[in-house]
Amino acid sequence: MKRAGHLFIALALLLITAAVHLTTPEHATADGKRVAGRPAGLAAPAKKELAQQLVASAENSTLNWHEAYGYIEDISDGQGYTAGVVGFCTGTHDLLTLVERYTRTHPANGLARYLPALREVDGTDSHEGLDPGFTAAWRHEATLAAFRRAQDFERDRVYFDPAVRIAKLDGLGTLGQFIYYDAMVLHGPGTGEHSFHGLRERTLREADPPSEGGDEKAYLDGFLDIRRADMKSGNPDRDTTRVDTAQRRFLDEGNLGLRTPLEWKVYGETYRVP
Repeated sequence: MKRAGHLFIALALLLITAAVHLTTPEHATADGKRVAGRPAGLAAPAKKELAQQLVASAENSTLNWHEAYGYIEDISDGQGYTAGVVGFCTGTHDLLTLVERYTRTHPANGLARYLPALREVDGTDSHEGLDPGFTAAWRHEATLAAFRRAQDFERDRVYFDPAVRIAKLDGLGTLGQFIYYDAMVLHGPGTGEHSFHGLRERTLREADPPSEGGDEKAYLDGFLDIRRADMKSGNPDRDTTRVDTAQRRFLDEGNLGLRTPLEWKVYGETYRVP
């Protein structure tokens, strides 16, 4: 199992994130100083590598996340093709944005000719204009270091860096930062009810984060409860082991620092990081 479906609000909505003050220069500067004074947490190189392994275990059933650059498949989740290191989707705007940004600096790339079709299918599950050559073009482009770097940059810009930043503002440690990151990847960073920001806002209505004097474990328990229920809302049979036997396990063990060694299960398969 590669990737469950997610609702992704267009990337432009990220600019009007749920916390409105994050978009103002004054608050951005103040928040930047607050984050800069915190421990690196998930952004530390070893922890960031661990985060990619954890995500890859759920997204691509492997710890070798570097294998995922060339991954592309329609998994019949209504999001079109899912591809790359965090499952960029042709139906959820992030794959289009990736190819557009990559084409600005590498105009002769093998994916550029599919941009008109990618714009047409954005927001749908259609393959119109993409088949039969798009998947082969993606796999070929993924053999190039420049495109792999472009995927890393977009992953960090859209998912990793915002998740870690917001988690630190909420007073969360390394595990909490990863929980936010994984939620960003699966649910998308939009402001809709089923997106990351929607899930966070629902949690904040029920529990105080550590930055507001709340208990970190209790807050994360609440976030995972809400996230799990949301995952099940559209399909009661949907697999939630990335929460149940991975993130929840770390939380129940009190491993708020996401210290290694780690052992967890996703889709019934056991993973270990020494």
